[in-house]
Parts: sequence; C-alpha cells; structure tokens
Amino acid sequence: MTPRHSAVGTLAGWNLLARFRNRALAFGVAIAVCLVLTFFPQRFRAEALLAPTDPSSLGLSGTLGQLGALGSVFGNQAAIEVALRVADSGEVRQHVIVDAKLQTRMGMTPLQLQRWLRRHLDVRSLRGGIIQVDLDDTDPRLAQDIVAAFTNSLQRRLGEISRQQTSYKRQILVKLVRDASDGLALAQANYDDYRLKSQDAVPELQTGSVAGRIAQLEAGIKGKRIALSLARQMYTDENIMVKQILAEISAMQQQLYEVKETNTQSNQSVGGVVASTSKLYRLQRELGLQRALYDSYMRFLQGTSVEDLASTANMRVLEPPHIDAERQHWFPAMAVGIALILLWAIVEFYRLRPPLGAPIASEERRPMSGAREGEHA
Repeated sequence: MTPRHSAVGTLAGWNLLARFRNRALAFGVAIAVCLVLTFFPQRFRAEALLAPTDPSSLGLSGTLGQLGALGSVFGNQAAIEVALRVADSGEVRQHVIVDAKLQTRMGMTPLQLQRWLRRHLDVRSLRGGIIQVDLDDTDPRLAQDIVAAFTNSLQRRLGEISRQQTSYKRQILVKLVRDASDGLALAQANYDDYRLKSQDAVPELQTGSVAGRIAQLEAGIKGKRIALSLARQMYTDENIMVKQILAEISAMQQQLYEVKETNTQSNQSVGGVVASTSKLYRLQRELGLQRALYDSYMRFLQGTSVEDLASTANMRVLEPPHIDAERQHWFPAMAVGIALILLWAIVEFYRLRPPLGAPIASEERRPMSGAREGEHA
C-alpha cells in the first residue's frame, strides 16, 4: 500500500523541480519579486496622535463644578474606549469620505470606500491614554488628507454626541426651572398676602416689639413699687399720692397680664405673636426652599451652555497629521518572501533525506559522466 505523502513531499516530487537549477530559478524569482514589492513602490505612513480632553486639563474644572457641569456625558465609561468605538463607526468614515473627497480622488463607491478605510486606516490606543491614527499608502498627500479628515471627523462626532446629551439634559432642566419658578411665585404670593393681612410690613419686628413691651412694663412696675415704698414712709395709704401710685401699678400689671396672655386672638399678646410668627416662618421656609431650587436649577441650566461651548474641545491633538520620515516597507510581501525562503529550505532538506517510499525525481545525469561510465563498463 502506497503511503500518503505530505504537501512538501508532493512539491519535492514534481519533475519540474527535479533539478536544483529549476528550483533555484522558481524560488529565487518569487523571492526576488517579494523583495522588490517590499521596498517598491515606496510607501508612506501618515499618522496623528490624539488624547481625550477632560475639564481639569482645560482649566475649567472650577467653573464647570460651580455650574454643575463637571461630570462627563459618557458616565463612568473610559474616554479611550468611547473614542475608539466612535472612531470605528460608519458615520465617522462617511465624514472622512466627504471631507477628503475620496469618491473623486479614488474612483470608488461609498460602500467600497467604507470597506477600504476599515481595512487600511488603523486606530489604536497607546500607553498613557494616547490614541494613534495612521494610514500607509503610496500617495503621501492622499494619506495625510485622510488622516486629517479622520481626526476632524472624530472630534466632530464626539462633539455631536456631547451636545445631544447636553440637549436632553437641558430639556429636563428647563422643565425643572419652569416648575421651580411657578413654585417660587406661589410662595412669594403667599408670603406677601400674609404680610398684607397682618398689616405689618416687617412681621419679624412684631416679636421684638412685644418682648420689649414686656420688659418695659416689668421695669415700670418695679419702679412704681419703689416709689410706693418711699411714699408710704411719708404718707398713709389714704393719701392721694399713694392711691395714685397703687392705681398705676394695677394698670401696668393688667397690661402686663394682657401682653403675656397665650390667647392667639390678640395681636399684642405673646400667644398671638407666636401664632403669627410660626406661620410667617413656615412661609419663609417655603419661600427660601423655592428660591434655592430655582437658583440651583438656573445654575445647572447655565452650565449646559458652557458644556455646549466646550463640546468641541473633546480631543487634544498631540501631533497633527504628518508623514513619518522613516522609510516604510510592505510587510505582507516581506512575510511571503520569508515564507518562500523557509519553504525552499524545507524542500531541499526533504530531497536530501527523503522518507522511505517517497517518489522523488532524481536529477538528470550529465552526458560526460554517462560516457565515462560506459567506457569503464
């Protein structure tokens, strides 16, 4: 039974490759072609280096923090991963096709250009959060224009995404500001209405007025009692002056009792003042709360305008699109050439030490050598 042979054995067994000269010619020409294609035509690499931008790098972290716009629109996702995913989108490549006018310059359809850009345009992340964009081509001007258009398209697309998120945020904030404005107007109206009903422009002063009146009455009663004690040393209780002092003390005590009364019906008593000021403080708290909400929402709404202005500053261009000065090689041709060299070496080794039963075609003998063998025989 004939054993099965490998692909190398089949190749080494061809009659066309029986002589070393044929093998050298076949493999040598193929290797030479690969070598030429490695260096010619000359290829150029256009590249650009980018890095995502954060508010702190722009010096706007304090301003955006005060306006409530410090957070990223992408949430907790890494900016590098978002940028790489957006860079691989068809919309970015479509902008590149339009901006660089590739349909006219390359004569392809948009779908063919999309596929060509996906194969040839390389976008990868380097250490330190740096994004590298490069393209190899035989036309240096075309390669540099494509990289430049891709850089601008990526920045534009990231800005569009940022503005879309900011627009959604603005819609919510506008509704919140409108509701807070209505609440503030209602709270202000209730507060002013209460002030009109209480007939006091500054109701807070009413509390101080009652407290001062109590202190005044107590001090007056104390003074009258001292005067009464001095008068009794000189006159009897039937004296008109003593009676007058007693009447004044009684009237002041009655006034003091009325002021200290806890009845809420009297506006001049402690109870009335407590009741009125309690409602006043409640209205003040509601007014302060609505004003704080309105001011906060307005500040956040102003922050969305700053976000829109800073949306285009999403990527820093560390190195603008340029042509690399280092000579470029076409590595696929180089790889094929190396593979052919290894295959040639394997074939030669196989012919030197063929396995048993391998159908290896022997090289033809030279005529002179054959004549000498006949004479010897």
